[in-house]
Amino acid sequence: MADNSLFYLKETYKNNCLAGDGIFTEKCHEWLKSKMAVSSALITHSCTAALEMAALILDISPGDEVIMPSYTFVSTANAFVLRGAIPVFVDINADTLNLDENLVEEAITSKTRAIVPVHYAGVSCEMDRIMSIAREHKLHVIEDAAQGVMSSYHGRALGSIGDIGTFSFHETKNITCGEGGAILLKNKTFSRKAEIIREKGTDRSKFFRGEVKKYTWQSLGSSYLPGEMTAAFLLGQLELADQYTSSRLSAWHYYYKNLKDLADKELIKLPYVPEGCKHNGHMFYILEKDLQHRNLLIDFLKKNDIGAVTHYEPLHLSKAGMLYGRCSGKLDQTVSNSNRIIRLPLWNKITPNQQDKVIETLYNALTN
Repeated sequence: MADNSLFYLKETYKNNCLAGDGIFTEKCHEWLKSKMAVSSALITHSCTAALEMAALILDISPGDEVIMPSYTFVSTANAFVLRGAIPVFVDINADTLNLDENLVEEAITSKTRAIVPVHYAGVSCEMDRIMSIAREHKLHVIEDAAQGVMSSYHGRALGSIGDIGTFSFHETKNITCGEGGAILLKNKTFSRKAEIIREKGTDRSKFFRGEVKKYTWQSLGSSYLPGEMTAAFLLGQLELADQYTSSRLSAWHYYYKNLKDLADKELIKLPYVPEGCKHNGHMFYILEKDLQHRNLLIDFLKKNDIGAVTHYEPLHLSKAGMLYGRCSGKLDQTVSNSNRIIRLPLWNKITPNQQDKVIETLYNALTN
């Protein structure tokens, strides 16, 4: 299947349709609703924007608490801190590096409003357990599925399981438009609020549908929609989502198969995908013994022209994290795994020959 992104871009320019919410935006919305099996989907200018919208939809207020992992990108916390809420950081599982569902309940207080599971590397959190806890305590669940487009949990698309789901289409993601995101909703009330919040707090969408004679300021909101050229480019990428996912999964499994011997010898630890979780090959990482060994291995890879990198610094150890958030219990797994992780090169068109160089270099470093 051909990549139509550039063709769609030319169409927007030719037809002088540059502002948001045009025909290509609507096609992106329809693709997401159909593929993710949700009643409402809106593309945004980033996953950060989608998370901020989620905070506004839920009327998150000063003093509210929101449970999340510390091992995540800053946007997960920022979206709620901007509303005056307190991020409550919970430790991660040692196997998936996802929010430890067994530690969530003890983090709940009378001030808790929501739980934000982050699907690390496109591998799902234990959503059945998290949703059960949320329902029992009357809490909302916002899925940070920034890395989870085209992943699923027991047959359900990530982003479609919680009350609200958020995606990223940043250039570092599997499906990209440079900068972009989306918010997924199942609740009609939330969908109506999202439409207004996304359009600067106005009912502009109703005006374009002919439902009101003029649009007016209805509530808090901001400019969360992307331009039509971004939507046009994104549509071309969404049309190839299955193809891109397949190629990334092939590369992921190639690494796994050829590095398993090192893992069997306990020289490294490989990623773990629980039963029932179908991931998207977003990232392939290995875990070293400790911080010192991790840094030495990264240096060795760089000397061999291989760009391997670490990932998140735990939010609870950051200046802003200590100022705005608090921890629930010890976060030993968060600290340990953030010190040990190395992300290996992986992109849609990586070749086996390129991967072979990475694999050979790892064997040279770890077995000689």
